[in-house]
Amino acid sequence: MSERPAKAASDSRVTLSLIMMPEHANMYGNVHGGVIMKLVDEAAGTAAVRHAQRPVVTVAIDSMTFLSPVHVGELISCSAKVTYVGRTSIEVRVTVEAEDIMAGKKTHTNSACAVFVALDDDRRPCDVPGLLITSDEERRDWELGRARQEARVTASKRPGA
Repeated sequence: MSERPAKAASDSRVTLSLIMMPEHANMYGNVHGGVIMKLVDEAAGTAAVRHAQRPVVTVAIDSMTFLSPVHVGELISCSAKVTYVGRTSIEVRVTVEAEDIMAGKKTHTNSACAVFVALDDDRRPCDVPGLLITSDEERRDWELGRARQEARVTASKRPGA
């Protein structure tokens, strides 16, 4: 692990919010999935940079299932939290909510886990601070993150992967 002290997940949390406008949507008024995916990547990347205090690059985003549409005029919020840290990698879980701000109604639209690798000044992978586990929930997040990372590594070693 890094020589820098471990950090709590709360030190790196990020919420990115944006009102969805007509340019974000298709002709039916539904926001394009790609717009939401970009916001997820931006929120997760910001949390990863906060944790590493280094530049990071996206290496994976786990599957993203859209549970409900997001419409023009809704406030979309992407809440990002570091859940697992390897030697050079950081997993960030992002939860996405759409809010009809006039009605005060919030809807969970999707979640995803993104993985980043921190880079040194020569743009090579470098060690990142560890993650302090401060609650049972964070311990569960860590264990699930470790299992996801093991599955990613296993999948990447399969022929044709």
